[in-house]
Amino acid sequence: MDVEPWLIAGLGNPGPQYAANRHNVGFMVADLLGQRIGGTFKSHKSRAMVLEGRLGAPGTGGPRVVLAKPMTFMNLSGGPVTALSTFYRVPPERLVVVHDELDIGYGTLRLKRGGGDNGHNGLKSVTASLGRDYHRVRFGIGRPPGRMDVAAFVLKDFTPAERKELDYFVDRAADAVEALVRDGLERAQSAFNS
Repeated sequence: MDVEPWLIAGLGNPGPQYAANRHNVGFMVADLLGQRIGGTFKSHKSRAMVLEGRLGAPGTGGPRVVLAKPMTFMNLSGGPVTALSTFYRVPPERLVVVHDELDIGYGTLRLKRGGGDNGHNGLKSVTASLGRDYHRVRFGIGRPPGRMDVAAFVLKDFTPAERKELDYFVDRAADAVEALVRDGLERAQSAFNS
């Protein structure tokens, strides 16, 4: 039985004006995992919304997790994630960061441990605080069309066509997080990396 919790941090920007942005897909996955656990996010002194529980069906004694949504802006995510890692005594190898990824197609998932930040300001902030040796669940949002600025693209809502499949892809990403925590990285990669 796992006694040490996993920390699952979904990255995004706080505030209703950002809620449906591509950059907030990490929050969407964290919210769905919270619904599955059956709890409510509460404010934590680390400047994050936090929900503690167990993954899996209620009463099954699944792995202990702390779900987190940093309430700083994306480029300052490392502060709250580091504070939570310290508070809950979670080593980097038990940290999962869920984030949007420009360089893979919309809805495609890639799970990995370590690596660079690929220009992602949230990852840059987490890596600056904790090093690279944490797990990532990368949720593909694709590249901006034409010459659209990347910053403008990630802060736009998903298109109506993308929204038709968004719930399915968020559900799949939540499944991938559960598989990573429950079954380990390699088994989760073979099931979800496409």
